[in-house]
Amino acid sequence: MKKDNKLAVLVDGDNIPSKYISEMMEEITKYGTPTIKRIYGDWTKPHLARWKSILLEHAINPVQQYSYTTGKNATDSAMIIDAMDVLYSGQVDGFCLVSSDSDFTRLAMRLREAGTTVIGIGEKKTPDPFIVACDKFIYLEILHKENGSATDKGTKGRPNVDKITPKVIRLLKQSVNDSADEDGWAFLGDVGSMILKKQPNFDSRNFGFEKLTPLFKSTNQFEIEEKDQGGGRFKLIYVRNKR
Repeated sequence: MKKDNKLAVLVDGDNIPSKYISEMMEEITKYGTPTIKRIYGDWTKPHLARWKSILLEHAINPVQQYSYTTGKNATDSAMIIDAMDVLYSGQVDGFCLVSSDSDFTRLAMRLREAGTTVIGIGEKKTPDPFIVACDKFIYLEILHKENGSATDKGTKGRPNVDKITPKVIRLLKQSVNDSADEDGWAFLGDVGSMILKKQPNFDSRNFGFEKLTPLFKSTNQFEIEEKDQGGGRFKLIYVRNKR
């Protein structure tokens, strides 16, 4: 997404811990401008009290939704209705759905069918159907900065990072092949886009690397080439499977 795109950020307050809010909002700005920011919940309930002190800081509009019956999630329904209203208003270019609840799977699919980009944000417990229904899915755990942050050289300071398994290597190699020219070289930006189409929750930070390039280098399975562009002001990264 372009950084000047307008985004609607809709947060399931019943489902997302308040400790993630700062990192989450910072992450969202990488994909566009959050022009609509709403969080849904029954604010009469004690477990949402922690949210109240930080909503003003981040200019998030709390939407009150009472639980009219036991066992029914009124918050989900209110968030879904609002999302469709925003979609038809034409005010935004994309949505950030913040929840770990699979109940939003159909909503994500419907928003994408309408031609808008959907970024999902939630915890690692999020069910796969909701993850794959999004264009991109970001785990909150990799945004929450506890005990320092990971470096490009490894995973020091970042607990519970995922291992680079043979399955991950196959995904990387196949994505390079799918994006490559006749000589086998592929622009890394195109490779990253191809990976997300296949696996929306893929993120180099899941493995302890801030960027995709050091992740590829760490596997020792690829050739990496940097090409100067713009008079040496920046470089384009190309990758090829080792033969």
